Amino acid sequence: MEDFETLLKGSAKAHGHLCPGQVVGVRMAMLGCHLIGLDEPRTLPQIKKLIVYVEMDRCATDAISFVTGVKLGRRSLKFVDNGIMAATFVNLDTQKAFRIASTEGSRDLAAVYAPEIMDKSLQQLEAYKKMGLDDLFIVEEVSVDVPAWDMPGPTRFKALCARCNTIVRDKREVLKNDEILCRNCAFGSYYHLLKKKEKNND
Repeated sequence: MEDFETLLKGSAKAHGHLCPGQVVGVRMAMLGCHLIGLDEPRTLPQIKKLIVYVEMDRCATDAISFVTGVKLGRRSLKFVDNGIMAATFVNLDTQKAFRIASTEGSRDLAAVYAPEIMDKSLQQLEAYKKMGLDDLFIVEEVSVDVPAWDMPGPTRFKALCARCNTIVRDKREVLKNDEILCRNCAFGSYYHLLKKKEKNND
């Protein structure tokens, strides 16, 4: 794996700017990969051995994705919307897994690690670079049962929504009142249709 500064520079470029979340994400990803025994996660064959569950859609997630190579499109990056600055790194070969969470106390400790910097954001950025891992993270060894339909690779599971006839992939269908439904039909959608598409009679 490349060194921290190289990864941070690349991550910031990919993300669009350098911020404290980038530092946290890069260090979290480096630690997570080390703990599960992957030293070159972005290259074959290791890239096929890794799944990462992230629990917040913030800057650190982009950093984790950059360092590890995991992506939503590869089905190796899983988003669990918990609103927590945490990620779980899973080695699919060995089943070894660690959840790493950023400590709340690290914000307060930034003033201890970088007292010469007055700007809060810059202070955190520099402090997180040199902060001890025990101050920055809570690390727990965990077990993650990755179901077959969540594994990377081609789609093997499909269902047809009984109401809208949409194909639902990867076991995301819902059984409701003895009907197989897509989640939009079962629970309502995040979007609102403004105009129904009219059939062309020509």
